Amino acid sequence: MVKGIYSYGLVTAFFASLLLTAPAVAQQDFYKGKTLRFVVGYSPGGGFDIYTRAIARHINKHIPGNPTTMVQNQPGAGGLIAANTVYKVAKPDGLTIGTFIGSLVVDQVLDAPGIEFDARKFEWVGVPMQESNACVLTKASGITSLEKWKSSPTPVKIGATAPGDPTYNIPLILKQVLGMPVQVVGGYKGIAGILVAAESGEIAGACWQWESIKTTWRKALDAGEVSVVVQINRQSHPELSNVPNAVSLAKDDAGRSLLQAGILDPAAITRLYALPPGTPKDRVQILRKAFLDTLKDPEFLEEAKKLNIEVKPMSGDDLEKLVAGLFSLPPDTVKTLKALRQGTR
Repeated sequence: MVKGIYSYGLVTAFFASLLLTAPAVAQQDFYKGKTLRFVVGYSPGGGFDIYTRAIARHINKHIPGNPTTMVQNQPGAGGLIAANTVYKVAKPDGLTIGTFIGSLVVDQVLDAPGIEFDARKFEWVGVPMQESNACVLTKASGITSLEKWKSSPTPVKIGATAPGDPTYNIPLILKQVLGMPVQVVGGYKGIAGILVAAESGEIAGACWQWESIKTTWRKALDAGEVSVVVQINRQSHPELSNVPNAVSLAKDDAGRSLLQAGILDPAAITRLYALPPGTPKDRVQILRKAFLDTLKDPEFLEEAKKLNIEVKPMSGDDLEKLVAGLFSLPPDTVKTLKALRQGTR
């Protein structure tokens, strides 16, 4: 009798193991011979494109079935065309991953025009690099510290591209929270145009991601021709330990909430990766794990170093939680962000 019970237990364990391994085998069969497509919402050669092509070169070895990969650039409307395409057009089969700027999620919260997606329904894969923020002004402008900026008798001209972009949002939020005298000069086509304008004296400087600033304006920083006058980060950046942090200078919860929703969260999810709504959950989990494993892969990290790109990942789970949090902002914060975007504050 005991022998019969023992034999029954072995049979049960055998079939249980088959059930546990079946999904993995099924997914390996699914990805084998397939092509995983990355849709980049920006032109070739930019930061989004460089990160994506590096990830695409390594991620397949972390996916069961070892699919091939391809990168497709779909620039336009600041990444909005790609975001809408991944949401509305791409098949939810686990074979298309889109990447676009995280501020588009905030745009949805603020009812900005052109949004044809619901960010809460994307299946989020993760973020390769959580960005930091800073404002850099030229020595020629005479603004070499936060104190000098704050005491300027006239508004300081800060260059920007368009409403919704960090170059536009950051100075306006600093004006609102810290009372900085600011005149945002928009309309530049990109960072390169802003830098030319700053070096010619047309504007005093700009505010955007520190990871980009220290590369694109490296010579000017080293020569002392420009100064980092303020940073806007959850914690002081190790490379900016002597630079005041706007987060610690905010005087009330309303100000801190505005900094969080308008600057900190968008910076953390600047380079986000998403799957279409309805993608099977098991494939979502496979790609989330593969994404993080890729960002820890020694061969990927070696290539990232050569490309001069930094890695500070956020998991798909954490990205999903952060996005959800943006849809539960205090009404006053949403109202203020809308007013800043529309130029009425």
